Amino acid sequence: MKFVTAIIKPFKLDEVREALSAIGVQGITVTEVKGFGRQKGHTELYRGAEYVVDFLPKVKIEAAVRTELLEQVIEAIEKSAATGKIGDGKIFVFDLEQAIRIRTGETGAEAL
Repeated sequence: MKFVTAIIKPFKLDEVREALSAIGVQGITVTEVKGFGRQKGHTELYRGAEYVVDFLPKVKIEAAVRTELLEQVIEAIEKSAATGKIGDGKIFVFDLEQAIRIRTGETGAEAL
């Protein structure tokens, strides 16, 4: 099993969710986060005053998936989250040792 974390632009969330559902990912967790990468934020004007926005709004998507689905999941996120502009985000993949469904006690891949 693998644990996939993706940081994407907020307006791409619905597209990514639909792409993951289409390939059989049954559950995801979504968190609204702020951060910056290479773009280092940007400047904005508010009531005539210029100020720097250091942390940009992003969405963090987390999903536990079966190892055999991993390549499809990565491809689905890459295609649906891409805009071709800086700040599209990143995907991180971790090994997932154990998963347990609290309600039924199922473990491993059956718990996903």
